[in-house]
Amino acid sequence: MADTDQTEALRARVAAAAEQGEPLSIVGGGSKHFYGGPVQGSALDVSGHRGIVSYEPTELVLTARAGTPITEIEDALAAQGQRLIFEPPQFSAGATLGGVVAAGLAGPRRPYGGAVRDMVLGLRLINGRGELMRFGGEVMKNVAGYDVARLNAGALGTLGVITEVSLKVLPSPAARATVAMEAAPTQCHELSEGWLRDGRPLSGLVHDGERLYARFEGAASAVDDAVSAMEGEALEPASADALWQSIRDHGHAFFAQGEAPLWRIALPPASDLTGFGDQLLIDWSGQQVWLRGYPAPATLRARAAAEGGSATLFRGRIEGVDAFPALDRVQSRLHHNMKKAFDPQGILNPGRLYPDAEIC
Repeated sequence: MADTDQTEALRARVAAAAEQGEPLSIVGGGSKHFYGGPVQGSALDVSGHRGIVSYEPTELVLTARAGTPITEIEDALAAQGQRLIFEPPQFSAGATLGGVVAAGLAGPRRPYGGAVRDMVLGLRLINGRGELMRFGGEVMKNVAGYDVARLNAGALGTLGVITEVSLKVLPSPAARATVAMEAAPTQCHELSEGWLRDGRPLSGLVHDGERLYARFEGAASAVDDAVSAMEGEALEPASADALWQSIRDHGHAFFAQGEAPLWRIALPPASDLTGFGDQLLIDWSGQQVWLRGYPAPATLRARAAAEGGSATLFRGRIEGVDAFPALDRVQSRLHHNMKKAFDPQGILNPGRLYPDAEIC
């Protein structure tokens, strides 16, 4: 599909919806349609608004329209020996830049390389009044006051229709290797902390319930030294790449365990993993835990909160259970005020992030 700038058409559509009080369901590539709450509204398709606007490899900055496929961006970066450090999940081939930023999800490299929001330098969006707005810019140091551009990472389109994003990109490593070893799931944090203290270039650590896998990326000498220090089996490069892609995109066998709802548990480092069940996939050195099904959602969320974390119903529906944990009174007021400023009539993806009644 050819590069196309549909900014004005999208702006006019949102403005018309605002006049009528018409709810809009923002649609991109549809790769994350399952994530968040259900939205009742007319579809606003931004997938045709696509194309790389500018890319300066020497400046480590890329700007592209929201409907641009992530695969297209990654191909352009790879040709220059660069990459998106946050390793964005691509649950299907339709994943777009706008969806990646709106969802705010990151892959296995996240604790060691940074989150989506850390790489957002600036963006353009259409607010709920149909006004085109710009935040941030295309340089590394551009933040003055509140960083609204990064605020939109993870907002699921509830603050505005993202039309364009400027991202910080980074060079690809000279070498990488993955080692598989026998270790208990409870050892994830301890092992990763020890390796990082020793200067090992760790960029991924996951336990799939059977084995622990550690990925190292960086200078060839540093990667070789790390692998030599491990008591385990070094995977062939193709097998290693396939493993990490399966973790990132949920192609791993763990994620294919029937139709039970999938929970994502976000935890601080060194959290106690007892009480979350036995069927777990542990990522991010223990800071992101996936589990299939759970008999008592309220108990699960209370257990996560006790560790200073949270439990999100990532995929699947449970009657009477919202996708995200409820906001407390202060959080609800902040969320309401922010939503009121950007989308006063609540027409943008209503209910995708939080039920309407919860933020009123």
